[in-house]
Amino acid sequence: MKRINNLFEQIISLDNLRLADEKARKGKLRSYGVRKHDRNRDNNIISLHEKLKSGIYKTSNYHVFKMITDKGKEREIYQLPYFPDRIVHHAIMNIMEPVWMKVFTSNTYSCIKGRGIHGVVRKLKNDLKDYSNTRYCLKMDIRKFYPSIDHEILKKILRKKIKDKRLLKLLDEIIESAPGVPIGNYLSQFFANLFLSYFDHWLKEIKHVKYYYRYADDMVILSNNKKELHSLRSEIQQYLSKLKLTLKGDYQVFPVDSRGIDFVGYVFRHSHILLRKSIKKSFVRKAIKLQKQNLSEKEYNMQLSAYTGWTKHCNSINLQNKLSYEKGRIRQKAA
Repeated sequence: MKRINNLFEQIISLDNLRLADEKARKGKLRSYGVRKHDRNRDNNIISLHEKLKSGIYKTSNYHVFKMITDKGKEREIYQLPYFPDRIVHHAIMNIMEPVWMKVFTSNTYSCIKGRGIHGVVRKLKNDLKDYSNTRYCLKMDIRKFYPSIDHEILKKILRKKIKDKRLLKLLDEIIESAPGVPIGNYLSQFFANLFLSYFDHWLKEIKHVKYYYRYADDMVILSNNKKELHSLRSEIQQYLSKLKLTLKGDYQVFPVDSRGIDFVGYVFRHSHILLRKSIKKSFVRKAIKLQKQNLSEKEYNMQLSAYTGWTKHCNSINLQNKLSYEKGRIRQKAA
């Protein structure tokens, strides 16, 4: 594999830092960090360029807080200041994203342009048309994946593609700034994908697994042979142990049609796709709450747009009809 050099100067160039600033601020124009940075924007960018060039840039202190996911799991989130850190991360990604994209297999979906949740939904839906070869599912994920990522192994993986010493020094400093790979960092999403990228290649190119999908550390493999899936799971655990990772004990091997595949917010069967029950309940609660308010149809639909986006990719026409603006008005009149 060809290793790439002469990347650092591209990353720290003033033009790239300004571009990173523009990208990092999208959707955050009113945030305190952006407003504070904008008071001295040009000088800040020049100062950041000089710190990176001289090698004295250091990651700022993190703001760490707890968050509950839609599955009720507690996550520890690490947050960095907008300036200088988020700008630095975007500057790195401006140059490195196309380089790292070449490492990923087509089965990696998390936090990749054009290959997010609805990318894997489309692929899995299409692959389930091959009924005879997708009758059984192996579903698994990794125990405490982000906190368990080993820094030295991650650094070795980065060095398989990069030989620019100054860039590697900068990446090493960011990696060492927190335990594992911190959830919340812009770079963390790509670090996590890179950490499992050669595992993905092993599954596809050595084990010749046809139907495989990975979203972060959530994995689904489909087959026509239940016994082979159990055997493959054992081999997967052996491989992951080399990365100092462990599969959760609650892995599942089951017939697709009897249970459905609960994955990326949907439940997949050969005949249809439904929303995950927890997302559906949240959708209903939100809609009922909004129906009690005196909103216009446009305001109502805007408030629910995040949920209606989910429904477009599954069999949910009845749910959409029940929670439509007009149905809500009819119920209010009846009450």
